[in-house]
Amino acid sequence: MRKTKEEAEKTRYAILAAAEQLFLERGVAHTSLEHIARHAGVTRGAVYWHFQNKAHLFHEMLNQVRLPLEPLAQQLAAVDGLSSLQLLRDLCIEAMANLVLDEQRRRILTVLLRRCEFTEELREAEERHETFVNQFIALCEQQFALPTVQAHLQPGITPRLASRTLHALLVGLFSDWLRDPNLFDAQTDTPAMIDSCFRGLLRQWP
Repeated sequence: MRKTKEEAEKTRYAILAAAEQLFLERGVAHTSLEHIARHAGVTRGAVYWHFQNKAHLFHEMLNQVRLPLEPLAQQLAAVDGLSSLQLLRDLCIEAMANLVLDEQRRRILTVLLRRCEFTEELREAEERHETFVNQFIALCEQQFALPTVQAHLQPGITPRLASRTLHALLVGLFSDWLRDPNLFDAQTDTPAMIDSCFRGLLRQWP
């Protein structure tokens, strides 16, 4: 039984790895489950044993590099006021540094941001991704809505606008660096850019 479980997990990993490589090379829309099965050296039935459809496979691939939101929410809830924003700032910087240090993360985010068209076939994956994005934005908004933080927001900046500004900057940095890593140094330049965003949102930022 243990061997069978290990073999099944090995097959699942091979399918995910094949999908990741083909999505990167061919684009998501131009890669079929048949392509993935052949590249992974398994039958199409094996692919369907592990994944309901292409959307499910794509979603599971993204899950390999997504930041788990529940532990993040717990970390943020454990600190008060501006300290939660400092933690959020550090996590944004760490996310950019991970693009440099983690090749798989870099490949998968390149697929998401540069090789993916959300066609009808991927509707379910698109909806799940949008849910994840909206949950992250809502989590950021909760931090900006804390009374001790909201009192420091710049005039005209609401918690809603602040959370969306931070998310837009982060996605923009991901997308631009993946397009051309020579635009900026993801490890040394990111802290200054993230801090400039927080200074624009808050009247005081250490």
